[in-house]
Amino acid sequence: MNGQNRADVKIGGRVKIVLKADQRTGKLTEGIVGKILTNSNFHPHGIKVMLTDGQVGRVQEIC
Repeated sequence: MNGQNRADVKIGGRVKIVLKADQRTGKLTEGIVGKILTNSNFHPHGIKVMLTDGQVGRVQEIC
């Protein structure tokens, strides 16, 4: 599942995000959602989240 719909992204769920610094390479970082930062229901580049370890990025995959 991709991470474009806010309803699909749950706090405590395992996701793969792309960090701002990794957007050119597309390198994914896996972690647990701590906070959902995007307010809109849909975002074409992925819902922005903060992982429990403090990293912020856009969801590319929901595990």
